[in-house]
Amino acid sequence: MKFRRVFNRAAFGLLSMTAVLFSTPERALAAELRAVASFSILGDLVRQVGGSRVMVETLIGPDADVHAFSPTPADAGKLADAQIVVINGLGLEGWIERLVKASKTRAPVVVATAGVTTIADADDHAGHGHDHGSAIDPHAWQNVANVKIYVDNIRVGLARAAPEDAAYFADNAARYTAALDALDRDVRAAIEALPPERRKVITTHNAFGYFAKAYGMAFIAPQGVSSDTEPSARQVGAIIRQIRRENVPAVFLENMSDSRLIARIAKEGGAKIGGTVFSDALSPADGPAATYTAMMRHNVREFVDALAPPR
Repeated sequence: MKFRRVFNRAAFGLLSMTAVLFSTPERALAAELRAVASFSILGDLVRQVGGSRVMVETLIGPDADVHAFSPTPADAGKLADAQIVVINGLGLEGWIERLVKASKTRAPVVVATAGVTTIADADDHAGHGHDHGSAIDPHAWQNVANVKIYVDNIRVGLARAAPEDAAYFADNAARYTAALDALDRDVRAAIEALPPERRKVITTHNAFGYFAKAYGMAFIAPQGVSSDTEPSARQVGAIIRQIRRENVPAVFLENMSDSRLIARIAKEGGAKIGGTVFSDALSPADGPAATYTAMMRHNVREFVDALAPPR
């Protein structure tokens, strides 16, 4: 298939680029800076910039739902031992202020989304928003261009926490940013190769607003931006009617979601069930989305495979 061949060739090029990020000899020392990131995607970005000079822990691991997270005393202990804490912000971690206070940590808290141009949470009015006091969609990492801002904020935070390693962090950030530029070009090329009328999908919850705006796709979700609420029968019925009315080609599961709802919607709406995509969490290390760049490439391959016109 033309779309798949183009994207796979591009993916090979990026893998070659990212493979050299930490392939050069490093000074022989143990990780000095203890960092805690709020969830798995953010943890990967901190590792990319921090390299061997930073030991990274995450509060919310792979395949875990950030919206359903409830901190424990052990999480407070992680923050107490941290030298830097990195969060997404935009209300994603509505519990973070309470956890920081409970932990008594003195670590600086870096907000990775500082400076990102936000978009509205389209479902906030329906009671699906986050604990942030405003109608902002927090899933900004779904636009690769935003992740370049994340990376620079992380670089600045790490350099302030460990000034002696500032040049090292800057080099890592520059190389990773180049990889993100290539990823952004490849995602655009893959989506643009699809006919505009087929760039419509159903996902388990509305986490792809930034992707939709940046890359020209339409996402319909039976749940709001937060995945910790269940849609009503009326909402499900509306989605099924919309699939039929707009000829939506495919529906997709997410890695931390219940498959039964989306399977029902696909069956009754007559849409194809696509593969599993990753929105708020990476896969485990042996999975197809163990890093941010791998996650984005996996998702786009799944979209392209399901949405490409039948031959």
